[in-house]
Amino acid sequence: MDIQNTQSQMRKGVLEFCILSIIQQGEVYPSDIVEKMKLANLHILEGTLYPLLTRLKNAGLLNYRWVESISGPPRKYFVMTEEGKAAFEVLLKTWKEMTSSVNQLTQNTNPISTSEATAS
Repeated sequence: MDIQNTQSQMRKGVLEFCILSIIQQGEVYPSDIVEKMKLANLHILEGTLYPLLTRLKNAGLLNYRWVESISGPPRKYFVMTEEGKAAFEVLLKTWKEMTSSVNQLTQNTNPISTSEATAS
């Protein structure tokens, strides 16, 4: 089993939900999303973020507006659409149910020592 691949897939599975959870708080600039994700120890590169934002916008979950910048080119600020808000509520309910189930299954697990893991 490729544990790093599994970790990566778990992380990818929640990225869009995490991005939507940030945007549902109000209009946001992509670098602010990167910073909030970083503070939550979920590092994401802008090269990963922009395609996700485009996909969410194309799905009708986000809109954006251009804002002129004094110090450079115009900035694109993202906001959630009504459809996006409804989708976020569904995802939030799903997340709460799933984390509750996973927590229930993993709450009584005993960590395997290194020597036990290599003996398996």
